[in-house]
Amino acid sequence: MTHPAVPRAVEDLIARSNRLGADPRNTNYAGGNTSAKAAVPDPVTGEPVELLWVKGSGGDLGTLTEQGLAVLRLDRLRALVDVYPGVEREDEMVAAFDYCLHGKGGAAPSIDTAMHGLVDAPHVDHLHPDAGIAIATAADGEDLTAKVFGGKVVWVPWRRPGFQLGLDIAGIKAAHPEAVGTVLGGHGITAWGETSEEAERNSRWIIETAAAYIEANGRPEPFGAALAGYEPLPEAERRAKAAALAPHVRAIASHDAPQVGHFTDTDVVLDFLAHDRHPALAALGTSCPDHFLRTKVKPLVVDLPATASVEEIVDRLPALHEAYRADYSAYYERGAQAARARGEEPPAMRGADPAIVLVPGVGMFSYGADKQTARVAGEFYVNAINVMRGAEALSTYAPIDEAEKFRIEYWALEEAKLRRRPKPRPLATRIAFVTGAVSGIGRAIAARLAAEGACVVVADLDAAKAQAVAAELGSTDVAVGVAADVADEAAVQAALAETVLAFGGVDIVVNNAGLSLSKSLFETTEADWDLQHDVMAKGSFLVAKNAARILVDQGLGGDIIYISSKNSVFAGPNNVAYSATKADQAHQVRLLAAELGEHGIKVNGINPDGVVRGSGIFASGWGANRAKTYGIPEEDLGKFYAQRTLLKREVLPEHVANAVFALCTPDFSHTTGLHVPVDAGVAAAFLR
Repeated sequence: MTHPAVPRAVEDLIARSNRLGADPRNTNYAGGNTSAKAAVPDPVTGEPVELLWVKGSGGDLGTLTEQGLAVLRLDRLRALVDVYPGVEREDEMVAAFDYCLHGKGGAAPSIDTAMHGLVDAPHVDHLHPDAGIAIATAADGEDLTAKVFGGKVVWVPWRRPGFQLGLDIAGIKAAHPEAVGTVLGGHGITAWGETSEEAERNSRWIIETAAAYIEANGRPEPFGAALAGYEPLPEAERRAKAAALAPHVRAIASHDAPQVGHFTDTDVVLDFLAHDRHPALAALGTSCPDHFLRTKVKPLVVDLPATASVEEIVDRLPALHEAYRADYSAYYERGAQAARARGEEPPAMRGADPAIVLVPGVGMFSYGADKQTARVAGEFYVNAINVMRGAEALSTYAPIDEAEKFRIEYWALEEAKLRRRPKPRPLATRIAFVTGAVSGIGRAIAARLAAEGACVVVADLDAAKAQAVAAELGSTDVAVGVAADVADEAAVQAALAETVLAFGGVDIVVNNAGLSLSKSLFETTEADWDLQHDVMAKGSFLVAKNAARILVDQGLGGDIIYISSKNSVFAGPNNVAYSATKADQAHQVRLLAAELGEHGIKVNGINPDGVVRGSGIFASGWGANRAKTYGIPEEDLGKFYAQRTLLKREVLPEHVANAVFALCTPDFSHTTGLHVPVDAGVAAAFLR
């Protein structure tokens, strides 16, 4: 038996999916699904077997690969029609799809599998384009569908995704041979074709026709009149205001569970908030299931003008948050009571904090369990604004009702999907700011924290180098690089502002930036002394001071870690400036631990020694000077340091990174003011 080749239909399906998914005008991230049907030889019997390839649950069209497809036997899938128990029990059909699978591997079949399998067309696309959903959510969407598409597209009244919706669309396809697709009320579009090219062409025609109709016939101000004082602030001013607000907004978004944030100030968001219909439209909530599953049913809207100060907004946030939580809790209770009346027990409430926070004149903060989820939530709310604009331009925005939103948000199938997610890594939801992170110890720390699930900001003097290191760690959902001269308070503040705009806040601060000059007392100049104290003593103070403000405002606790040195407690020759500033750093640890403990912020230090390999300090001349002091070749310096330790082991940057990670875990939740030696054992540096 040979492994069957990938059919041409599947190759075409993947290419079509990637093209459609690459354009946000066609569908949102991970939204929609596509499929293809074809007959291939059965690997057991050799006889032709008709199969369905369809994007699986949770996949993304733009990045779809063969592994992201579910593969089912069409004869078995279609036979499910004969055993379908009706709409009240249609959720059972998802489990039945597993008995239709062909072969091993592939993705789990999604709830939309029936739509693709039952529609009598070789190629089917189901998409969530803003223009299509605008018509789907218009109060007179059915009439608009007939007017816009002239009978080539048929209206389907709102129905939850599932087996019955697949039957409905299959029936429409059979009854309307002239049709190329449907508009699904409150939801999206579906199109089909005899070939992959025809299906894609029909999908694009529906989207482009809807967009052109809205453009030609829509009201010029669908969001109402401009609101005086709500105009977008100039870019520099609004981003500075967003950075000042970010820790406070993250605090309310993280009341039930810590969240990572994302900031968006696109024209779409700013224009929406600058018009008088925005409070009423936002209160109606989103409609497409993919939207509100990620954005919650409605956002929290700051009810103050763009001219309000940061202090005024911060003072207003607690009351807005309390009202939002009460409103969401009441929504949950109404939905839960209705579910129990149907004989269903809904999942527990997943938290009552907002996922989207809108600030007039400034922009939108969005939140999630990781950066990608937070970013995508913001992208979905931009989609939702575009939908509202289109629907209001032609008619009146009329999303699906609250009861249906609850049934989808707290669907048992959605809960099962959430349970399939992998267990979060230890530092998930935590945001780390690491100085001096382009090389040596700092780089190793950044890499370890990212590997453990943290979002990481690589901070260093050279922005280009910092960005290059961040790119090695992963996408901008994982790490970003920023310029940071730690001896300059304005530069530190700017770097931290970039941090909170990138990830929503900061939780772990690692003071690692440093340099060293190995000189005797008489050779050490005033400039040498000032340079080392500016970078390490003053620099650590400036970073800790400005980061601590963010940590306190967030109310989530946090960790500040100083990379000090064995030399902070050990006196040796020819390094008076370096050792003195390291002793300064070591005492800062104790002082800040005493002052910040009441806010749940832990402050600890690490004392490395003899970290030669990969070290920027040793490579910049310190190594040569130390080797000369000890009378050995520079290349043997690491081995020399190892032999003078109790464990006879060389210390590497990764060993320091291990200690940083450990201090940030719950295992050290009750430890502050500690200095951890990472020196392989130097008795003279034992802490007393």
